[in-house]
Amino acid sequence: MPLDRRRFLQETAAGLSLASLGSVRRANAADSPANRIHVAVIGNGGRGTELAKRFSSMPDTVVTTVCDVDQMRVAKAASAVNEVAGTAPQTVDDLRRILDDKSIDVIVVATPDHWHGPATILGCTSGKHVYCEKPACHNPREGELMIEAAQKHDRVVQLGTQRRSSPGIREAIEKVQSGAIGDVHLARCWYNSPRPALGKMQLGAPPATLDYALWQGPAPERPYREFPAMAKEPFHYNWHWFWHWGTAELGNNGVHTIDVCRWGLGVENPTRITCSGGRYAYKDDQETPDTTMVTFDFGDKAIVWEGESWQQRPSNEREYEMAFYGTEGTLGISGGGYKLFDKKGQLVSKTSGSVGDIEHIKNFLAAVRGQEKLNQPIESGYQSTLLCLLGNISYRTGRTLTLDPQTHKIAGDAEAMHLWSREYRPGWEPKV
Repeated sequence: MPLDRRRFLQETAAGLSLASLGSVRRANAADSPANRIHVAVIGNGGRGTELAKRFSSMPDTVVTTVCDVDQMRVAKAASAVNEVAGTAPQTVDDLRRILDDKSIDVIVVATPDHWHGPATILGCTSGKHVYCEKPACHNPREGELMIEAAQKHDRVVQLGTQRRSSPGIREAIEKVQSGAIGDVHLARCWYNSPRPALGKMQLGAPPATLDYALWQGPAPERPYREFPAMAKEPFHYNWHWFWHWGTAELGNNGVHTIDVCRWGLGVENPTRITCSGGRYAYKDDQETPDTTMVTFDFGDKAIVWEGESWQQRPSNEREYEMAFYGTEGTLGISGGGYKLFDKKGQLVSKTSGSVGDIEHIKNFLAAVRGQEKLNQPIESGYQSTLLCLLGNISYRTGRTLTLDPQTHKIAGDAEAMHLWSREYRPGWEPKV
């Protein structure tokens, strides 16, 4: 994209001021240029900035660019990378500049949910490998196109459900699948968070530091909204709770544990999906539910997810984030560890460890270099995301969904299938 002179000068000045923060460059990827991977991180909120730091710490890996439509966030991300790597990355506000940059090998997508699918597809078609944060996509059709794009352009695409790379959780899944607790027919998972009420929405003008039109990107335009009651983040993050941009708590955090449950049970497409709940705790302008119960029925196995976005779970209640129930015992997982009990409730074995964040990134970079297979390729990552999206569709329609066993799409419900895709802003329709 052509840049006007004012923007060019602003970005150049920002890059120079940030570069001056680091006086000594630490040993990193520059020491082995033939094997160096150049990375751009798109979306520089809390998670995006953390990923930028993580990738910067990897051997033979350089975060050359950080990108965000918010000038304040992109500056903070560049400073954070500088602290880790000893040199500041370039800062840009439009991801299309990254796509046009042939020197960049990998893009990390840590944007709001409505950008995940389009950004990943654009990355693949531009020849980039992609590390995409969860959920994979905003709607099922985007997920289908993400898989098509990765396969057509032979790109490595990993979803950031990092528990797939956790040593302790991988050991736990091996226990479940090897029969350590007998025949397993049920997995349950939970998410609790004492999120405050949003209060009433206020329409107005976006701050001067935010390119709101570009933030909306592929989503049809909606007025800028903020919540005065949320003094710290009146806009950022609260988009999660509106269907136009977000995927509710089910897609936001439920995908992590639902993915592990699906992995352990060895299942893919459910036959029926039932989701119930509502806005029970607060009466404000949030659209998505704060209380959710969803059941995924696979015929001879089931996954149940429960979410409360208004309460902190007591420490003595439901010790685990997820649990598998078998004919010979139970296995509960929390963090990066697990406990295995026999059918009398006696502890048999346990372990602890990391949730796999660093290991997941290392696995992705090794796959880009052709040294390993991905622990969570987009095909599998989308399958878990799809469960969350189907749960949301069931909630929004108020009906149990039935999937066609051949097409694995919603059967006999045109209203529900309408939510399989979405309307796009003209010119932003995903294309493989």
